[in-house]
Formats: sequence, C-alpha cells, structure tokens
Amino acid sequence: MPLSFPNKSRSFDENRKGVRFLGYDGMFEVRFLIEATALRSTDQPSRSEIECLDAFDAERPSILEAASKAYSRSRRNNYTLTAEDIRR
Repeated sequence: MPLSFPNKSRSFDENRKGVRFLGYDGMFEVRFLIEATALRSTDQPSRSEIECLDAFDAERPSILEAASKAYSRSRRNNYTLTAEDIRR
C-alpha cells in the first residue's frame, strides 16, 4: 500500500524548530518533521510559528512528495526533512 496523507493536520514543534505531520502506510503511522529552515525563503531568514505553518500549507504538495520519496528509499516510522529534500 502506498504512503498516504489523509490527515491534513500539522503542528509546529518549538523544540525541534519545524513542522510535524503524519503519513500512513496502511494502518502504520509514519511521523515527519520538516525543518523550519526548509520553509524559509531567501528574503526571510527566519519565520515565526504562524509563518512556518502558512509556508507548510502553501508548499504542501511538494513537501508531501518529498516525504513520499524519503519513505520509498527506506521504510521507517520517523523522518526529518531538510531543505535539500524539498529541492530534489
């Protein structure tokens, strides 16, 4: 069964400075965190929690694609995505 993202919820992780979201492979939950640095633009060196969540929402399709690619390379239950993952 392919990885899916039926739950649109996401949350900001202050400790890890990123946005957390979930994927599912059948009944198995797969946790993702995308680093805040991956959600920044060159003209905006830092972003608040709200700005990170808004940036996540705006880039959701490419973020979910990067998450699916990471999962297809090695099936684990926890991933951290970086700017490098999004730009591939």
